[in-house]
Amino acid sequence: MENHPLYAKVQGALDSIRPYLVADGGNVEIVEISENNVLKLALVGNCQSCNMSAMTFRAGIEEAIKREVPEIVSVEEIKDL
Repeated sequence: MENHPLYAKVQGALDSIRPYLVADGGNVEIVEISENNVLKLALVGNCQSCNMSAMTFRAGIEEAIKREVPEIVSVEEIKDL
């Protein structure tokens, strides 16, 4: 997956929000970037069970991705890896 042309840009966007997730005992991982630029992510650590995770995902993570990597057409959360 690291060979995907958008991988480094997505990691950079995630790195901009990652310190806030880590501060709360969580993180986010790239699961897949599909051929049609659909990004699949997994919340890990405390972010998996936090009651605010849906808001964090949409308002924080997804917005950071869309702002930094407009080539990504959608962002999906994968649960229960």
